[in-house]
Amino acid sequence: MRPPSVDALARSLADTGLPHPLLVDAARKAIADANTDAAGIEERARRYALAAQRAMLGPVINATGVLLHTNLGRAPLASNAEAAYTNLELNLTLGKRGSRHAHVGTLLARLCDAEEAIVVNNCAGAVLLVLAALASGRGVAVSRGELVEIGGGFRVPEVMTQSGAHLVEVGTTNRTRLSDFAGVLQQPNANVVLALKVHQSNYRIVGFTEHVVVSEMASLDVPVVADIGSGLVDAACGWLDGGPPLWLAGEPAAKQSLAEGAALVTFSGDKLFGGPQAGIIAGRASLVRQCANHPLARALRPGSLVLSALQQVALAYLNRNGQAIHFWRMASLGPQDLEPRARAIAAHASVPPKLVVPTEMASVPGGGTLPGVEIPSYGLVLEGDHATRLRAHTPPVIVTVRDGHTWLDLRTVAPHEDDQLVQALRAAV
Repeated sequence: MRPPSVDALARSLADTGLPHPLLVDAARKAIADANTDAAGIEERARRYALAAQRAMLGPVINATGVLLHTNLGRAPLASNAEAAYTNLELNLTLGKRGSRHAHVGTLLARLCDAEEAIVVNNCAGAVLLVLAALASGRGVAVSRGELVEIGGGFRVPEVMTQSGAHLVEVGTTNRTRLSDFAGVLQQPNANVVLALKVHQSNYRIVGFTEHVVVSEMASLDVPVVADIGSGLVDAACGWLDGGPPLWLAGEPAAKQSLAEGAALVTFSGDKLFGGPQAGIIAGRASLVRQCANHPLARALRPGSLVLSALQQVALAYLNRNGQAIHFWRMASLGPQDLEPRARAIAAHASVPPKLVVPTEMASVPGGGTLPGVEIPSYGLVLEGDHATRLRAHTPPVIVTVRDGHTWLDLRTVAPHEDDQLVQALRAAV
């Protein structure tokens, strides 16, 4: 049988909504396969087209209960702004070129009670820039218990090397004292000009341990940089009606770290801050400006879309409106808020009651934050492993499978997604 023309086969796939060049690629691949298997060329081409479509960035329903799911983009954000120019680097008062750091940086500094703040593309970039700008060719003291590796292979020693700073390890893995830091400062060959405090955000050391807190490190004769990572702005959580939730206990915050004597703090924008991927450097004005003036700052700077999204989140914090920040809206829900939704979804999904059970469960913060912390939640448990079928739905539903059962935690499912979840369950079960 003679295969169809590439163009005709591509046009038959137009209902997928993909651009014609991508449909041509799918058609060519299907026709090439026909050299060994001539049957089902049209069906094969459609599979290739749909596979290309699913490989693109798109929305998913997060039913895992992991609030800051790194594979799913961490903190969810809405983006529906009309196309427009912005005053990204224009001072509207003077009519002259301005700084892209000024707009949201001013708001972030106000939030943290810092003198100044700037934004780069992520927290790793923030740490890299601080070390390069303030300690290149010189020593930075870090506790051995804080030489962390986080997701994606980010290791403090390797970032230190890339920055040009020299790592000076102090203390031991489980016990570090202030005297350990003071000792290396007295060694002229070490040439230590910074002390770095790294939050152990994705693991805990328990047992026979000791560590030095920021307020103690502030007594050293060098500036202290606190990399708090996860992005909690203020431990008081004034944007939440009920104050800080119990599961946040012990999490370092930017405002308090600076008040305790840190010269700078660095943290992520897309974790507990609830914004887009970004890295924030806040603190002493002279040090922030050294970072902003370093050549790396241009390479690490974010664009107007990130800064605009970050500004909206910062304004919500300043307005004490936690409900306007999607992460905090999800995080502040109780099981009693989620149970009625779980029962309604189960009732409308047309799934036999014995196969789907509304039940209590536990969410986790995720995103390399608060290891071991669980937040009481509510959702659905399905008999059997339905992960593949749910993931194949449009939009894909991402779930957790444990002991041959499929778990759907509704804390991370927005209410407007409930109807889509019902349709996905009907198709999958």
